[in-house]
Amino acid sequence: MTTPQHPVPAGERADLLETLAKHRGLLRVTVRGLTEEQAAQRTTVSELCLGGLIKHLAGVEERWMRFVTGGAKAMRSEPVDWESEFRMLDGETLAGLLERYEQAARRTDELVATLPDLDASHLLPEAPWFEPGTRWSARRVLLHVITEISQHAGHADIIRESLDGAKSMG
Repeated sequence: MTTPQHPVPAGERADLLETLAKHRGLLRVTVRGLTEEQAAQRTTVSELCLGGLIKHLAGVEERWMRFVTGGAKAMRSEPVDWESEFRMLDGETLAGLLERYEQAARRTDELVATLPDLDASHLLPEAPWFEPGTRWSARRVLLHVITEISQHAGHADIIRESLDGAKSMG
């Protein structure tokens, strides 16, 4: 999505935006028509539920876009409740989680369209799963976000099929 004051991206940026939109769309189709109870229901031994996956992916985009614009410190500037990251909590609704996800997606799309340089990079935060001293460019972060969305869209499809037999990807 671009705003009127920004030109429509072409080339690599257009490809990134198209891929993000495609995989976000698959995820949104997966949760179409669900009740709140279905969105919160676990169908496997994991903590995963469809509403929780939407919430998690909103957080993923929010955190990684903070990284793109401000590095590891900015990424960690807001606390994450990892225990409830993949679950719907009392008071959360699927519509509310989808709106948060849409806002995060709009912010990501705006950054893709307007970042001066997709090669700009920051040191990754310290974590056991990152090699110390590794830097990721904005481009690499976007590829990671696409991977996260795609992987969790597949999880969502399995959960949805377990709920009511509906298939969004097959």
